[in-house]
Amino acid sequence: MSEDHIDSVRLQNLAYGYRQSATLVAAIELELFTKISEGATTVDALAAALAITRTNAERLLTACAALGLVACASGNYRNAPDVQRFLVQGARTYAGPWLTTMGRSDWEAWNKLAPHLRSAKPPQVLGTYENFTVEDARKLHAATFSIGMGAGRRFARQCDLAARAMILDLGGGSGCYCIAAAQQYPNIRAVVFDLPSVAVVAREYIARAGLSDRISAVAGDFTRDPFPRGADVAILASNLPQYNPEITRTVVAKAFEALAPGGELHVIGEMLNNERTGPLGPALWGLNEALYNSTGVAHSEADTAGYLREAGFLEVRAYEFIPGSLTRVTGHKPAQRA
Repeated sequence: MSEDHIDSVRLQNLAYGYRQSATLVAAIELELFTKISEGATTVDALAAALAITRTNAERLLTACAALGLVACASGNYRNAPDVQRFLVQGARTYAGPWLTTMGRSDWEAWNKLAPHLRSAKPPQVLGTYENFTVEDARKLHAATFSIGMGAGRRFARQCDLAARAMILDLGGGSGCYCIAAAQQYPNIRAVVFDLPSVAVVAREYIARAGLSDRISAVAGDFTRDPFPRGADVAILASNLPQYNPEITRTVVAKAFEALAPGGELHVIGEMLNNERTGPLGPALWGLNEALYNSTGVAHSEADTAGYLREAGFLEVRAYEFIPGSLTRVTGHKPAQRA
């Protein structure tokens, strides 16, 4: 691009990015996408269904169309494919609570990012989770459970666990990965190992799934406490950016020691490419840790694979888990020699 054609439009769009987030959150809260799915497809029908004025319905629909959330033909609106799948209430894949929670829960903190970056306050290993209560855990996992189950089912489809007996889910939250694996593999038992407040909530979700006889939740901090032993599968999912390389190396090494010979470790997280130039999501999750005063940073696929190799894992490979968002790095502990 020549210098004559350089303008500020891209920078303006970035500066006003919060408007896009607010539009999405408002559309979810008003149940716009659900009403479209139910058959209210015109401006007038949607104004009535959403109990807002026609002018505001038109404003919202115009913005959603510009964002690619809906499409319009001959005055009738339809949801974009991903919106139809994830933002229609009642669907098993509904992710509205997750997106509305994450779309606005830390707006004020992000608005003060520069002061957070200037802060010389010593970081804490667990950051915001240092004083996490049971009610905090209930609120978080009420928002994350649906999308977590989607990830858990994807893991159970991608990884053949038919010959495995026990999963150790490190920082397993509400137990989504274990629940999904136990539902697909009747032979699997599992342990969710997470902070005491989270373990309480995990037991609630496990009980609702009717799996308390096969899945337990053990309280502990995996950055410092001994791991439950006997598992032949270990999972470290969606908490990678919360820790620095030194802590992550320690956790991976502890997982290696706790696993049965021949066991496997799966690290699933928001990973940068090896050039550390993206994707955007993992980069921003790393930056997010400045708000929580943790030690966390964004890790690359190569970084993560290196942690596993240093611990002694073999056959270390990276697999695309959710394109542009999550990568799964897997390694195997050597089998015990005869």
